[in-house]
Amino acid sequence: MPEFSSHRPGTFSWPELATTDQKGGVAFYRTLFDWDVNEQPIGPTDTYSMFQMRGKEVAAAYTMRDDERQLGIPAHWNAYVAVANVDEATERAKSLGATVLAPPFDVMDAGRMAVIQDPQGAVIQLWQAKRNPGARILNEPGALCWTELVTTDTNAAEKFYTQLFGWSAKTGTDGGTTPPYTEFSVGGRTGAGMMAVQPEWGKVPPHWTPYFQVTDCDATAQKAVSVGGKIAMPPTNISNVGRFAMIQDPQGAMFAIFTPAPRQ
Repeated sequence: MPEFSSHRPGTFSWPELATTDQKGGVAFYRTLFDWDVNEQPIGPTDTYSMFQMRGKEVAAAYTMRDDERQLGIPAHWNAYVAVANVDEATERAKSLGATVLAPPFDVMDAGRMAVIQDPQGAVIQLWQAKRNPGARILNEPGALCWTELVTTDTNAAEKFYTQLFGWSAKTGTDGGTTPPYTEFSVGGRTGAGMMAVQPEWGKVPPHWTPYFQVTDCDATAQKAVSVGGKIAMPPTNISNVGRFAMIQDPQGAMFAIFTPAPRQ
């Protein structure tokens, strides 16, 4: 069981749902992934919903702020990357062309974070852990197993992220039948990918999407529909890799589910 008490800098360490209906969103994901929830107060009236498996945190949810809604930002999943020093990482991101949406700030005694927007427009969170390292379970059913960037300029994005996080990049195609796909790794471990926005998708802004591992992609996709979700992309095979589907939750946030192919 892949459990963690810390995360190597440059790895995705925390998926966080920003939603317009926290109660409804929590109920959806609890049913879909069989998550438990631990509600933590974060103010006079607000709470931070910590999703758990085996008593260990795997993700979280919060209610979007009014200023986010006024800007027309839809419900979405935030993607946090572990860094050794968030202030230094933020300055490095700025030097590489990023926009700082939220400069480094302390999250009580849990850690220190910043929010940046890459030069193409995708938003990502930087996390310097203190008491809270992030997800304590990864890469098993119900937990985060992959995070994927869809962007308008893959060459520029590759340059930005490899310089920011020290990632290695490897690009290939599935026998030439699919668009090029880039895999990012750090310390020899692959945990993220990237592909270009495809013309048939329309005007999709650059963004990061979390993938959650499941034991049966098809069954989980149907379960998502039964509890109010929508299938944005039906279960699809990735040759020699596994099977995935894109899901939209009842509030509109997009995420993916993934079942790895059996080991040969």
